[in-house]
Amino acid sequence: MAAAPRRGPESVRPFEVLQLLLLLGAALRPVRAAVYFQEQFLDGANWHKRWMNSEHKPDLGKFKLTAGKFYGDPVRDKGLQTSENSKFYAISSRFKPFSNKGKTLVIQYTVKHEQKIDCGGGYVKIFSSNLDQKNLSADSQYYIMFGPDICGSETKKVHVILNYKNKPHPIKKLIRCKVDGYTHLYTLIIKPDQTYKVKIDNEMVASGNLEDDLDFLQPRKINDPSVKKPTDWDDRVQIDDPDDIKPADWDEPEYIMDTSAQKPENWDDSVNGEWHRPMVKNPLYRGEWKPRQIDNPNYRGVWPHPQIDNPNYSPDFSIYSYENISIIGLDIWQVRAGTIFDNFLITDDEEYAEDFGDETWGETKGPEKEMSIKQSEEEQQRDRATEEKYFQEKIKTEREKEHRRDRSVRKAMKKEDL
Repeated sequence: MAAAPRRGPESVRPFEVLQLLLLLGAALRPVRAAVYFQEQFLDGANWHKRWMNSEHKPDLGKFKLTAGKFYGDPVRDKGLQTSENSKFYAISSRFKPFSNKGKTLVIQYTVKHEQKIDCGGGYVKIFSSNLDQKNLSADSQYYIMFGPDICGSETKKVHVILNYKNKPHPIKKLIRCKVDGYTHLYTLIIKPDQTYKVKIDNEMVASGNLEDDLDFLQPRKINDPSVKKPTDWDDRVQIDDPDDIKPADWDEPEYIMDTSAQKPENWDDSVNGEWHRPMVKNPLYRGEWKPRQIDNPNYRGVWPHPQIDNPNYSPDFSIYSYENISIIGLDIWQVRAGTIFDNFLITDDEEYAEDFGDETWGETKGPEKEMSIKQSEEEQQRDRATEEKYFQEKIKTEREKEHRRDRSVRKAMKKEDL
């Protein structure tokens, strides 16, 4: 049988080429990200229509829309700023409910503590659709709490707290937050395989498995209760030195009688009782004697307790998922106000979130820092000018005083001559 003739380029029909190109384009075209919530506050006062203030307490702090004292762009950098010191704040925005079951969940936003916050929250909370927004408070049950929290020198961390069976479970890792006063991008990514990532400024700072890093479930392994440590197992690193003997002059009382004290002249034994010399700290007291410590020659290390499967452990592959995700809120306390929240995003696409971060925070972070540095330099110049003016006026005042003294002396001398 004769072979079928090969088709040259001229024999390919145009519609076949078009069909091939369409198929190729469909294969290369990225899957469109699902954007559940996105807020950049680009339409001015209209943000009031989308965000609802809580009425849980009459004295809750107020938010205002501003780019702050320094910024990269006067419009794009506008966000919700806390405006009153030592206040609780509670505000939220609702969006169409969705479930992240079987999908990646990305929560992202920017925070700027331009007041260089001393104590206060900068985190967000994600709620279900049944939240009463007008009654939002610290007692409102949430799905996820994420973001920075700062208070003094001890607390400078990023919260990752997930609700599981109506109980909040915080991450066991310590994740440090940014404290330099500039805008920073915070991202939490939760995947269906129950892994997570935390990114700051689009760089990963923590990752792991939800089950391992948050105490949702019983441990997979436990110590075997039927096995006990051998009686001859010595796990003492150091022991008392048997050759060390307590000095003979060691034992001295902690307090002794003050022999230099004299009975007050106005002391009346019938009224005040019998007078006794007071007790004072004994300078020779050396405390309880303890023999010095030496390395234990019989030390065998920490005994490895055998482990067995925990009969109470039950895996749950739905820890990561939530139904009717529908509200994002700011429920925080701040001692010193001035924090700005902006560029909120909730999506199912990590790559989209990274691009969104680069197109918002990434484009304005440089100009923002330049403006801040320029303002600091100008403030230093004003301070120097004020200081210089103060010293010039002080010198002028001293000269005038000296001139008046000289005139007084000359007048006195003239009178004396006369």
